[in-house]
Amino acid sequence: MSVDQASWEAAVRHLFEDAYPYDATGPRRHEDWVLDVIALMARSVPDPRGWDGLDDAAQAPEREGFPTYPFVVHPPEYIATRLKEIDRDSAENLLLALTDDRCTLSNLRRFTESEEELRAMARTILARYGEAVTFHTNVNRPGRVPGTLDFSTPDWGYSPLSVYTEDCGLIVVSDIEVGMFWNFSDH
Repeated sequence: MSVDQASWEAAVRHLFEDAYPYDATGPRRHEDWVLDVIALMARSVPDPRGWDGLDDAAQAPEREGFPTYPFVVHPPEYIATRLKEIDRDSAENLLLALTDDRCTLSNLRRFTESEEELRAMARTILARYGEAVTFHTNVNRPGRVPGTLDFSTPDWGYSPLSVYTEDCGLIVVSDIEVGMFWNFSDH
């Protein structure tokens, strides 16, 4: 499935505009893609295709002197140990769970579209990166099979990477791009 700019941007905007998102894509320049994630967190690389993501903190006064805000500056090793690889189905579910606080699929109730229509939007977002990709998250909702997330369980956790009390996200890694989809909240 190929995807065009208008479809991808519309899906990102529709799913995440009511969250507190940081959704961005940058070039993959390093074998250790965590270095590319750090560049995205610092907003030091442009989207290689010129496509628009969402960055609610871009104009926050807290960013003055702290360009990674709301992400905390960490060494690559720290970040790498907090990310777990997941499968494509879990990544699709995670994108839908990131549409609001608490990282849950019950967030979908606030949309007027059907679950299948929302899943199609999530698949549109993921299609940009192709089939030969890996997915990584700081969310811990282990499924019965290693590398999966189980959104039916009320028990979950995450490894924070920001100044907020809750931050959950998905990283998509291809040979040429790295995408980040993150949501932040304070409770």
